[in-house]
Amino acid sequence: FLHYASDAQKYYTLKYRSGLITEGFFARCRNTNYLGEILIYSGFVMLAQHWLPFLILAAFIAGIFIPNMLKKDKSLSRYPEFADYKANSGLLLPQLFLATTSSANDPDLAQKTR
Repeated sequence: FLHYASDAQKYYTLKYRSGLITEGFFARCRNTNYLGEILIYSGFVMLAQHWLPFLILAAFIAGIFIPNMLKKDKSLSRYPEFADYKANSGLLLPQLFLATTSSANDPDLAQKTR
C-alpha cells in the first residue's frame, strides 16, 4: 500500500503543481515509495526463511536504493525550501520529531540563507 499510494500522491501532485512535495506521505520521509518497496521485498524475504535472500536484499538496498535516494536528494537541493524539509524528514525512515534548528525557528540561520 505504502509504495503505490506514495507513488500516486507524487504523480498527481506533480501533475497539477510542480516543485518539492513536502506534505502527505512525504511529510516525514523523503523516500516513502522506496520504504514501501523495501517492505514488500522484506515480506518475500521473510517467507523464504533462509539467510541468502536477506543478504541479497541488503546488497540490493545498499547498491541500488541508497545511491538513488542520495542522487534524488542532490537533485532536490536546488529548491530553496529543501534544507528545512531535509531537517524535518528522514531519508528512508520517517523522522518522528521535528529538528530544533530550522530557518523558521532560528533567525540567524534564516538570515544566512538569504
